[in-house]
Amino acid sequence: MALAGLPGSRPAAGANDRIVLGMIGPGGHGSGLLKSFAAQEDVEVAYVCDPDANRMNQAAGMVEQATGRAPKTVADLRHVLDDKQVDAVVVATPDHWHAPATIMACQAGKHVYVEKPCSHNIREGRLMVEAARRYGRTVQVGTQSRSAAYVARAMELLREGAIGEVLVAKAWNSQLRRDIGKRQPEEPPPHLDFDLWVGPAPMVPYQSNLLHASWRWFLAFGTGDIGNDGVHDMDLARWGLGVETHPNTVAAIGGKYFFADDQQFPDTQYVVFEYGTAGTRRKQLVYEQRLWSPYVQEGYENGNAFYGTEGLLVLGKHEGWQLYGPRNELRDQMKGRLDGTLHHRDFLDCLKTGRRPNADIEIGHLSGTLAHLGTIATRVGRVIHFDPQTEQIIGDGEADGLVRRTYRAGHWAVPKGI
Repeated sequence: MALAGLPGSRPAAGANDRIVLGMIGPGGHGSGLLKSFAAQEDVEVAYVCDPDANRMNQAAGMVEQATGRAPKTVADLRHVLDDKQVDAVVVATPDHWHAPATIMACQAGKHVYVEKPCSHNIREGRLMVEAARRYGRTVQVGTQSRSAAYVARAMELLREGAIGEVLVAKAWNSQLRRDIGKRQPEEPPPHLDFDLWVGPAPMVPYQSNLLHASWRWFLAFGTGDIGNDGVHDMDLARWGLGVETHPNTVAAIGGKYFFADDQQFPDTQYVVFEYGTAGTRRKQLVYEQRLWSPYVQEGYENGNAFYGTEGLLVLGKHEGWQLYGPRNELRDQMKGRLDGTLHHRDFLDCLKTGRRPNADIEIGHLSGTLAHLGTIATRVGRVIHFDPQTEQIIGDGEADGLVRRTYRAGHWAVPKGI
């Protein structure tokens, strides 16, 4: 069975047809995704894929226990993509595999649910959008708040002018992370195919605090917490601000103020994005990050504030929102709890109807680019100017060089057009 996605793909399947799914990266957050998709009545999990044999076998056992059907287990994702019976894949790998796996899946005729951030760098994000459109595939990014009814209601009120014109939106990531320590290179464990795990990224020696999960703090494999939790919050900020393009100007400051471990990304960061240029209506998006905070901000660990000319709306990603008028008069509020299953269901329904998903890859690319630009501006330590059309940084060769990445020469997963 072949399911449809966007216009130009093959005819959509009927509402009762089963979707054959391959799970790529079933550890950590991926295990939660696997449970959710396996529980859907119209889904058959045919493959579980991971270069860590322990994680792969554990995930396969979980699927068999939940569904009564044992999926095939493979370490190399190419085996999943080569199977023409597979309709879609879920990509919950480390960040450096998101774009290569998604692009290859689209080329193989598969639809894709890919975790956030959709890409490891800006250029990869654009290639993912192009691949989805060229091959007519549905690609949903794992920013689950896009499918939450209480979030959608908040965005509707902002669009209707409930707080006037929104000129500034703020996103914050305020929480207490753990120290990953300092480690020396060593031999990888026998159950891990480390060469396969590294994939198209530059080869580095294995060290025990590199994986699992902590890979996100290393430049070669992750995008830091701005690309982990921060991208959720910036996605909502961008949505509420009503901007559907890239920013023109980015200023940032930050670094490792607290941790003295092997992490390579800031634990403290303040980034300001400006949309528009002189002579046009300009808007501002602000991102704050403190990974040493044993407290929350504005009542929320991860949240947003939307500042309008006639009021304020404060949103907690996991809990709800409050809308205030002049002089902080509470005018409206709504409670809610984030349920990722709704986002997964949206993806599956799109495969059958052909409509665009709530977090289409174009949306994911625009929001993911904010994380990448914030990291670039922080690394170079100066204001950068970005061309939204060409997706290049203007007049700064060092910063523009970070729009792309260096890949392992000749590796089979390096995307074309990098």
